Amino acid sequence: MNETWQITVDVVVGDDDGTAHAVLTKQDGQTVEGYGRARRNPDDEPHPEVGQELATARALRDLADRLLKATSDDLSKFEHQRIRLAR
Repeated sequence: MNETWQITVDVVVGDDDGTAHAVLTKQDGQTVEGYGRARRNPDDEPHPEVGQELATARALRDLADRLLKATSDDLSKFEHQRIRLAR
């Protein structure tokens, strides 16, 4: 069985901060979302692309953590005991 899952990332970045919202959409329409934020140190020069990358990386990490949690919750139902998956 092969499936295609889609991930979209919306990024909003200014001179001082940035946010990212990542959404994984499964083939059946179910979604998992992750969020990330980046803030520039006031002593640093503005580099918006760095804020984009950092906010996106954090959103994808959050999405992965949420997907692992959903997976462990699903496994717990099948196993009738608490399952904890390592990162």
